[in-house]
Amino acid sequence: MENILVEDYAAEGKSLARVDGKVVFITDAVPGDRVNVLLSKNKKDWAEGRVVQILEYAPDRKEPFCMHFGVCGGCQWQMLPYEKQLVYKEHQVRETLSRIGKIPLKDFRPIIGAGSDRYYRNKMEYTFGNRRFLLPHELADEQISANQNVAGFHAKGYFDKLVDIIQCHLQQEPTNRLRNAVREYANENGLTFYDIRNRHGFLRNLQLRVCRTGEVMANLIVGENDPGKLFPLLEFIVKEFPGLTTLLYTINTKFNDSIYDLEPVVYSGKGYVIEKLENLEFKIGPKSFFQTNTEQAERLYSEVRKLAGLTGNEVVYDLYCGTGSIGLFCSAGAKKIIGVEVIPEAVEDAKENARLNQIVHAEFFAGDVGEICTPEFFGIHGKPDVIITDPPRAGMSTTLVKHLLKMQAPVVVYVSCNPATQARDLNLLMEKYEVEAIQPVDMFPHTHHIENIVKLRLIG
Repeated sequence: MENILVEDYAAEGKSLARVDGKVVFITDAVPGDRVNVLLSKNKKDWAEGRVVQILEYAPDRKEPFCMHFGVCGGCQWQMLPYEKQLVYKEHQVRETLSRIGKIPLKDFRPIIGAGSDRYYRNKMEYTFGNRRFLLPHELADEQISANQNVAGFHAKGYFDKLVDIIQCHLQQEPTNRLRNAVREYANENGLTFYDIRNRHGFLRNLQLRVCRTGEVMANLIVGENDPGKLFPLLEFIVKEFPGLTTLLYTINTKFNDSIYDLEPVVYSGKGYVIEKLENLEFKIGPKSFFQTNTEQAERLYSEVRKLAGLTGNEVVYDLYCGTGSIGLFCSAGAKKIIGVEVIPEAVEDAKENARLNQIVHAEFFAGDVGEICTPEFFGIHGKPDVIITDPPRAGMSTTLVKHLLKMQAPVVVYVSCNPATQARDLNLLMEKYEVEAIQPVDMFPHTHHIENIVKLRLIG
């Protein structure tokens, strides 16, 4: 389709145009662009496609600040001013709740943007590999081979090709210096980079966590149990980066990159870092889950706490509680906190964080939320006055929704990273609840991801 004017933002990073009565969803474009589109789906009333040529740029576009923009795929919206990104994200929440959930937009509050749109991530993970993603102009050059040792991110749509990252603007230093130093050391000392196709090689991943407390944790993940290669590299890292407060290594000889069934080993430091939210401290290990944007997590949790309206007399259930951060953040205003999470390691972290902050009125339980949160469980631990639920992108299970409707807690505060599944669940909860307030929060500038909080109150 040629010479198409992109009219509006749709959702999930897609924009839309209308051509002869047909809605066309387009990737790699922003409203105001005039483009040529290659269709991948073409139905009677709608189509999907991607931009193959931009004929005229939208007036809102600006120059991206990252040299890797458009290649690594990590920051899809750098070509838009941050203020415009917030407009589209708020629009996405409005449209999704009203269209999918048929939710009345009562007390819809302006989106809370991030204080900083760069260097906001506290955790990053880089991948080492032996195939570099070549740019279009490099493909025709016979002098340039894809068989190179690289350290960075997977190219969008490719499991075996990496974008070699020189400078990433998502995390504060020492992230770039450390990643580049490990790459250089490995090349100088003949260390192999992981070959994901043939499943062999020494260097696999590097995880970094930088905390606002000043503590920095690195976990080097290798594919071979070879002390002769590993320990000199670790000693090099310790020497060159004295600011690291914890350095770990993990031996991963499996076919996948997950380390949750592996045990990281402490090489130097205490094996964890301490992060702070307000006056609370959180102990974070190499396998712990913690909100990736610390500053915005504090804003998000503050809004949850306000919407919960705690007076000190409430029994609060924190469902899908992870390491207990939301529940513990709200604990000063609650009579009792009950957290439920499916991952046992996260529950142990939650218990440790409660001990660390001397919070004695919080309990945490491991298991599937839908299976644990039965009327019998509520009967043992107290009928909930407030339920805070923060499920994964798939949303809450139908079983849990049924339990919540039976228990009829006066207030439910639903936190979601996916407005579409949130809208679906809210539609079910509207059987006995009404929406009292809606608060979008942007956790990840320059991406299409959006967090949303909805407060529900029991009818009658």
